[in-house]
Amino acid sequence: MPNLDDIMKMAQNAQAELMKAQEGLDKIEVEGLSGGGLVRIRASAKGRIVSVSIDESLLVPSEKEVVADLIAAAINDARSKADQVANSEMQKMTAGLPLPPGFKMPF
Repeated sequence: MPNLDDIMKMAQNAQAELMKAQEGLDKIEVEGLSGGGLVRIRASAKGRIVSVSIDESLLVPSEKEVVADLIAAAINDARSKADQVANSEMQKMTAGLPLPPGFKMPF
């Protein structure tokens, strides 16, 4: 059984690895789409919106409500994909860590 110093070192190493993983999530990008690709939202795996692209065909006053709905849908799609990528990346990082079964990271 490891002593307290060993446990503390393992915890510090785990924390350092998780911090690296968190930093890396901001460099991974996903794309959320709606309206068959008429609205595209690029976001980091941490959920930061990087860019918004709206097809010119939607840029007419009569389509304002549709555009708003499509933007919201594309943001939600990007966020969902960002969450999936973030979870996958964090699982990779924690795979080698001696964490108890069912332990949830605070990210």
